[in-house]
Amino acid sequence: MKLPRRRFLHLAAGAAALPALSRIARAQTYPSRPVRWVVPFPPGGVTDIVARLISQWLSERLGQPFVIENRPGAGGNIGAEAVVKAAPDGYTLYLSSSPNAISATLYDNLNFNFIRDIAPVASISISPLVMEVNPSVPAKTVPEFVAYAKANSGKLNMASNGNGTTSHLAGELFKMMTGINMLHVPYRGAAPALTDLIGGQVQVMFDVMASSIEHIRAGKLRALAVTTATRSEALPDVPNVGEFLPGFEASAWQGVGVPKNTPTEIVDKLNKEINAALSDPKIKARLADLGGTVLSGSPADFGKLIADETGKWGKVIRAANIKPD
Repeated sequence: MKLPRRRFLHLAAGAAALPALSRIARAQTYPSRPVRWVVPFPPGGVTDIVARLISQWLSERLGQPFVIENRPGAGGNIGAEAVVKAAPDGYTLYLSSSPNAISATLYDNLNFNFIRDIAPVASISISPLVMEVNPSVPAKTVPEFVAYAKANSGKLNMASNGNGTTSHLAGELFKMMTGINMLHVPYRGAAPALTDLIGGQVQVMFDVMASSIEHIRAGKLRALAVTTATRSEALPDVPNVGEFLPGFEASAWQGVGVPKNTPTEIVDKLNKEINAALSDPKIKARLADLGGTVLSGSPADFGKLIADETGKWGKVIRAANIKPD
């Protein structure tokens, strides 16, 4: 049977509209069941706390539980691989963070490519590291420390949270840009590193704000500078390294990713809700307590941050010949 032209065009237009209607309906009904959020670090740390803060907001706003699943190990790679293998349906999220940008170069045998296989959804926060010294170190400014380190070349010990961590790479970048020579002493986490820094067994460390700030306020450590491009509200009188060393920047950041090919309308919905959470004064205040600053934006903005950070730390890793433990 031959359809009249008008009837044919009407049916064709209706068929063409179906995919768009399907996408709209899918976004409107999402989520219809609990969502798993993989955090690639143990419970209780800053990254875990940030994820739980945002997951509570999403659970309340979207009417389904956003359940945190801690999958620690290998610098975040175990959790990332689990998400890469998950169905791209919006029901598995990943807490992306600065170690992912480092791991892309640090590990040469990963079963995935983070930039290719994890789609960016939204950034959450960015935090400075603090360049801090034991009070016995005579330097009170970054230039004084550089001069002191050059006068004592090879004699100073630089602690880090572990080989290949953000803490370690920030120190290596500082060494490269200043030309100083310090011995890197890796620890298994911030707590033992800070214990030895306070005790004087090591002299300097680049540490995340959250774990060091109370020691700084108590006078057990001296903060020379923060490592972000601008000063931190938590330590407003402490300059940033870039004021003395133009171009230096290192930070710890968090955001949300999903498996590639997750529907765009779900990504956009999550981005919208996460950005709404980040505008809430209570969440802003809690992130500030953790030493962070809200970092809202589009999926593309977060993707650019990840790509830029991956490129920057890749250069440092190759130049310093850093290998994973």
